[in-house]
Amino acid sequence: MSDERAAPLHDTETPLFQTRGVVLVVRDIETLDWPLRAKRAGLTTLGTHPFPHEIAAFLKTERGEQFVQECNELGVHVEHELHAMSDLLPRDLYGRDPAMFPMDEDGNRVRDFNLCVHSEMALEIVCENAVKYTGLLRSTTGRYFYWIDDGKLMCRCRKCRGLSDSDQSLLVENRMLGAIRQVEPRATLAHLVYSTTLSPPTQVKPAEGVFMEFAPISRVYDRPFGNREARMGSYPSHGELLDCLDANLEVFGRETAQVLEYWLDLSRFSGWKRDNLLPLPWRREVFVDDVNTYASRGLRHVTTFAAWLDGDYAARFGDPPVGEYGEGLMSPCSPSHYQQ
Repeated sequence: MSDERAAPLHDTETPLFQTRGVVLVVRDIETLDWPLRAKRAGLTTLGTHPFPHEIAAFLKTERGEQFVQECNELGVHVEHELHAMSDLLPRDLYGRDPAMFPMDEDGNRVRDFNLCVHSEMALEIVCENAVKYTGLLRSTTGRYFYWIDDGKLMCRCRKCRGLSDSDQSLLVENRMLGAIRQVEPRATLAHLVYSTTLSPPTQVKPAEGVFMEFAPISRVYDRPFGNREARMGSYPSHGELLDCLDANLEVFGRETAQVLEYWLDLSRFSGWKRDNLLPLPWRREVFVDDVNTYASRGLRHVTTFAAWLDGDYAARFGDPPVGEYGEGLMSPCSPSHYQQ
């Protein structure tokens, strides 16, 4: 390791935010020196995304092994934030037992996403594969992220329909956590508050070790999140999203809760179309205001998607604002300034 890589983090007081991270896709990691950039910016954590099978395959490659080694040498944590359910319950098992899969509003079993949480066989297979991927995709923090399928509804069968999507997700997460702790005793597991799971669970209680992760994908980024009237189209307003956050914090607690933001998510700002790439619309003043909004609620773990900030982006538009992002989270501030 060079002296540059061995340099300590910013010489400052202990940062308010314990987790300061970004979430990346494979191409970002392959084409840009993210471990070093994270170190220089004072970030603690790099997360991979989006699917377990894809990340497991990448980590077996030479570049994947190099990425893990560089993070280890630089003291940067590695986590894996994953839309996992279609890997945990493979879709080709539909023919074996359609009752493992969710029912839609019309009474049809749907093979394309998620599961029926009242199928014991489905839960057993999900847990078995969660254990497998926990072995393949070790988290250096002990935190694991096996989310339901992206924005998809849960089951509407006679047994499940009385449970909200949040309750159904949490039921599965509680079960998964018990399974993966057999191979990773310190494991904790995320409950993603996002899209269909914005409302807090009311009938299922989180097991010890299940923490909340709040991802406000439908907010706007030209105005601060604290502007309660702002909204994108017909999606919930900022105020409604913040109310959902507060309600979930009451259920899951604040100490371990994490924000998963989109400040650096070029894929989102490009409409998830690579032929539509534009410079990242980074607004530092909005970001700083947002940080204060989250800190005031006692949140101490923050990360953001940074998908598609890769080598091609840097060549076309220059370095992404990772330093400003890290600086905003590293700035010394006494927790007494914020409501606990």
